Amino acid sequence: MTKLSVNVNKIATLRNARGGNVPDLLKVAKDLEDFGAQGITIHPRPDERHIKYKDAKDLKQLVTTEFNIEGNPITKFIDLVLEIKPEQVTLVPDSVDAITSNAGWNTIKYKDFLTDVINTFKQEGIRTSIFVDPDPKMVEGAKIIGTDRIELYTESYANLYPKNKEKAIEPFVNAATRANELGVEINAGHDLSLDNIEYFAKNIPNLKEVSIGHALICEALYLGLENVVNMYLHRLK
Repeated sequence: MTKLSVNVNKIATLRNARGGNVPDLLKVAKDLEDFGAQGITIHPRPDERHIKYKDAKDLKQLVTTEFNIEGNPITKFIDLVLEIKPEQVTLVPDSVDAITSNAGWNTIKYKDFLTDVINTFKQEGIRTSIFVDPDPKMVEGAKIIGTDRIELYTESYANLYPKNKEKAIEPFVNAATRANELGVEINAGHDLSLDNIEYFAKNIPNLKEVSIGHALICEALYLGLENVVNMYLHRLK
């Protein structure tokens, strides 16, 4: 069964909009675990506009499932991850001013840089994953740089799914097949939702984990967090 890791960035965004501590990020993360989530994901950015670096440190003391920290491996981020030592770090090539992640790594162009960063984390026993587009060549590059996993960037799948789900999934199947051939494990995330998650999970061989935040929180506005978490778990069986 594919694991569900819930990204709680949107909870932090809502809290920060009014200051104070409502909603309580730590309580929400713990509740999500109690509801069945098998991991908690955060993506702190340098300006701390949603997840703050302090949140990352506080969550480390609380999360009992898998803790996954995403981000661009600038010095400040690397230092944070090495201090906290989460179960998994996911490297994302987003610019400082990016609203959200919008591309995967070019694993060929940034081979030397990524190899050094990944080795730094793996020496501390932290599982590494890198954000990639569904391109077999980028998957091959990921194998060379030594990452444990790739996270397939699924925005293009989500956008095309309502019109042609077979065409939408095709490049992801090809990329996943190559990853399996090379022994690189597979995660996925970005714009996956209750509408499209089941088809994706059933067609991607050996999908280890999905990280879902924006859609899950939006759906929970109508359905409630506990219901939505269990709806995702049902679709991922």
